[in-house]
Amino acid sequence: MYDPTVARLTYRALLGRRRALILGALPLLLIAISVVVRFLAGADDQTAADLLGGLALATMVPIIGVIAGTGAIGPEIDDGSVVYLLSKPIKRPAIIFTKLIVAIAVTMVFSAVPTLVAGFILNGNGQQIAVAYTVAALVASIAYAALFLLLGTVSRHAVVFGLVYALVWEALFGSLVPGARTLSVQQWALAVAQKVSGGDLVTSDVGLTTATVLLVAVTVLATWYAGQKLRSLTLAGEE
Repeated sequence: MYDPTVARLTYRALLGRRRALILGALPLLLIAISVVVRFLAGADDQTAADLLGGLALATMVPIIGVIAGTGAIGPEIDDGSVVYLLSKPIKRPAIIFTKLIVAIAVTMVFSAVPTLVAGFILNGNGQQIAVAYTVAALVASIAYAALFLLLGTVSRHAVVFGLVYALVWEALFGSLVPGARTLSVQQWALAVAQKVSGGDLVTSDVGLTTATVLLVAVTVLATWYAGQKLRSLTLAGEE
């Protein structure tokens, strides 16, 4: 299911000079802000939780997920170069699975690692806050990569739709409408983080069991459906 050639091409596309600069901007901003906050406010657990929850998990992780997930396949579909990839003797689900693994890896590196670094800067991992939010970023990276890879497969406006979901649905409606939080990758990831921290600083509106089931279901279904859409795209091209 994993094709090294597809993976190498996808990594090259995602980590090109321009896209790498975009991917690295938010992590650098998070770390810079963490240094300033630690210098001005000292080590404070509540401040660390607020910053990691508000900037890292709620903003940085989904945006990086949008860039990595849609960028893993969207540009190839837009410029037509996906036809050359589909002409190779590679199973369509293998193409999607490989690109998903690459998107997950890139999202994790550019989101979870800086989250951990920022957490240690802010409060030295007091009350396991740094580790908890890092685990949340890792878990969210998987679901976001699958969702946005699917968007990149089915729409030419995947980046726009991805940003609308991440910044409007999760950040805006998720903070104003309690029911919307149940359908939020961020809240699912926070449920895992709450279990890791074991304290009151990290909370979620979704139970751990529900969050785990939804994370797995969304990841599996999004990956499966992306494979089906890619197969139909192949048939359209052959016709």
